[in-house]
Amino acid sequence: MNIPAFGLGTFRLKGQTVIDSVRTALELGYRAIDTAQIHGNEAEVGQAIADSGVPREQVFITTKVWVDHAAKDKLVPSLRESLRKLRTDQVDLTLIHWPAPGSGVPLEETLAALADAKAQGLTRQIGVSNFNIALTQLSIEVLGADAIATNQIELSPYLQNRALATFLHSQGITPTSYMTLAYGKVLKDPVLTAIAAKHGATPAQVALAWALRLGYAVIPSSTKREHLASNLLAQQLRLDDDDMARIVALERNGREVDPEGLAPAWD
Repeated sequence: MNIPAFGLGTFRLKGQTVIDSVRTALELGYRAIDTAQIHGNEAEVGQAIADSGVPREQVFITTKVWVDHAAKDKLVPSLRESLRKLRTDQVDLTLIHWPAPGSGVPLEETLAALADAKAQGLTRQIGVSNFNIALTQLSIEVLGADAIATNQIELSPYLQNRALATFLHSQGITPTSYMTLAYGKVLKDPVLTAIAAKHGATPAQVALAWALRLGYAVIPSSTKREHLASNLLAQQLRLDDDDMARIVALERNGREVDPEGLAPAWD
């Protein structure tokens, strides 16, 4: 895996809330922070990293290009603006946030612009987000599988998306799981609660450990220090084969994020 297995997500966190979350996470030992242009918090994330005292080279920063900037004459300028907000000369990973089939911009054009951003040194690695198998295959044809660090997709015990995850692994592309806790819905699941009790863990740790064991990167978010610290401990939790089999049975195609006009036809 050429991206960190564990990071902090910042979706829905704004203003002082996101500053506090990032600062606390860095204090606790997080070293990967995930943001996006559409989150409207890149400047606050940049401020928190700059003020943290953690050297920039020790923090892996991911941002995502919004669909409004998909055209070749817009992507690089938009990423330069992201760098300005993030107070850095280069991010570690830049993703196309959504394939946006209705945007009017050919995906090949956006992918080429993303590759150009990498060639210009604005980002160390590139990847995609919310791409199905067909669109990932197209991305591989344009960029080469080796150039695609990750496909960041919704994955949780309730949405296991095994066909896509299996395809990504077959191509050497790391799946990054977002919404791993399904907006908190899985935290009350009786199966996860029972597994957690067996291991002296929390349901959140179980869900995150499930994703990690499957070879996914995870980016859970929280505003509470105790939850940030607890989530980090999921890396030490070792689920056994019986635990994993019980979680497989929780699949319900429980997709939480499916924006019209942005999302592809899911596998």
